[in-house]
Order: sequence, then structure tokens, then C-alpha cells
Amino acid sequence: MPAIDQLFAGLRAAKRKALMPFVTAGDPDVAFTAAVLRELVARGASMCEVGIPYSDPIADGPVIQASYTRALDRGVKLCDILGMLAETAPQLAAPVVTMVSYAIVYRHGIEKYCDEVRAAGVAGLIVPDLPVEESPALAQVCAERQLSLIQLVTPLTPRDRALRICETSSGFVYYVSVAGITGERTALPPELIDNVGWLREQTALPICIGFGVSTPDHVRLLAPAADGLIVGSAIVRRIAAEAPREKVLRDVGEYVASLLSALS
Repeated sequence: MPAIDQLFAGLRAAKRKALMPFVTAGDPDVAFTAAVLRELVARGASMCEVGIPYSDPIADGPVIQASYTRALDRGVKLCDILGMLAETAPQLAAPVVTMVSYAIVYRHGIEKYCDEVRAAGVAGLIVPDLPVEESPALAQVCAERQLSLIQLVTPLTPRDRALRICETSSGFVYYVSVAGITGERTALPPELIDNVGWLREQTALPICIGFGVSTPDHVRLLAPAADGLIVGSAIVRRIAAEAPREKVLRDVGEYVASLLSALS
């Protein structure tokens, strides 16, 4: 059974929900990314998303865009990230997935990318710009390697298209809370719970909510409706703080612990 399927089976048996932090690989460097991953899992994160920096993110807000730019300006390469993951991911007590543009996967070679991330201990791919029309080919390659292919449904996705996305998704479905880019919000759309409820009736896959989720109040509001919550910009912003690395690690860990406390 793929690692993410095992994760959600265990969480459901324990009647628990997942908290999934996102970090940008290579910001400020891959060694610190590895340290952050270890801290997040030690604090109780269920799974970690590692963003592969690229120059033209279509769904990321200014905080994550800036982190991608910093990482690219410092010369981080895909091979550096996979090398770091190969040393780190197998030691973590939680799965790791890559958030990666389809352009990178396609240019690298679909089978080659999947082989390399699988060898690095990665459990799945989140590909935010994957057209549903092209998803069956990638889904097949992922399935052959026990990798989950996590796809996104947004509030603006036509419902017939959402059904097609679910058909070629595995692991879980990533529900985007807002019609917009990533980033911390003070409030989330009132129709969000109903939208997730409709999607839950269409698929047996776990549904996890991301984009805008950043406070304990958000966690308490959304946890009853979702199987998991994804937090990105608030963590990336803390990692970018101008402070000693030990303090940054502690701040990130304490922040995630506050969200986990709200989730329990």
C-alpha cells in the first residue's frame, strides 16, 4: 500500500486528522530545509510537502514566490533537493511529497522524475498545474511506482472537471480553500465547508484543505470537514525571518505545535 494511503488509514482508525506543513526546498539552503523537516515531524506533522522552486509559480502568493526566488538565486538545483531528500526522508516518521510544477516533471522526463523521487524516499507528487487531460499518463507512472498523485480542486473548478480530477488522483484530493493564490488570510470563504461536503460525496479519497489556512481558529473551523489541513505561507514566512537558525527552528516548531493543539 502506498505510504500516503497507509497514513490516512492509520489516521482514520485513530479518528485523527492530518496536519501537513509546506516548506520551500533550498530556502535558505537544503541543509536547513532538512533541519526544518526533522523539526516539523518531531513536533507531530503527519506529512511534509517540499516545494520545488521554479520561476513561474501560478498559484503561489508573494511569500512563497519570494522563497522560490531566493532559492533559485542561490543556485539550488533539483539534484541538490533530491540528494537532501534521499538522506532525510527515509529517517522521518512521516511521508514527504514534492509540490512541483508539471513543467519541471515533463522537462525532466515523467518516468525519470518519478524514479528519482521514489529513490529519494518521496511518497507522492502534488502537481498544481497538471491539466486533467494529461493526468492519466502521469497517474499511471506514479501508480507503477507506489507514488501518490495528489491533484487540486478549487472553488472555480467546474464540477464535471472536479470528478475527472478525482478519478486520476490518489493519496488525497487537495481542496483549495480560496479562488486565488496562497497566503495567510484572516477569514476563509463561508461556502468552503459546503464545497468540501459536496466533494466528499463524489470521492472516497481523503480531502485536505490548503491555501489560507494559518491560524488555530482556521484549524478548529475546518478540521471537522476535512481529513487534513495544509499550511504553507505562515511557515515559509517564519523560515525567512532574519534571526539565528536555532530561533527560526524553534519558532516554526512552536507554531506548528499550536496548530496541532487546535487539531486535537
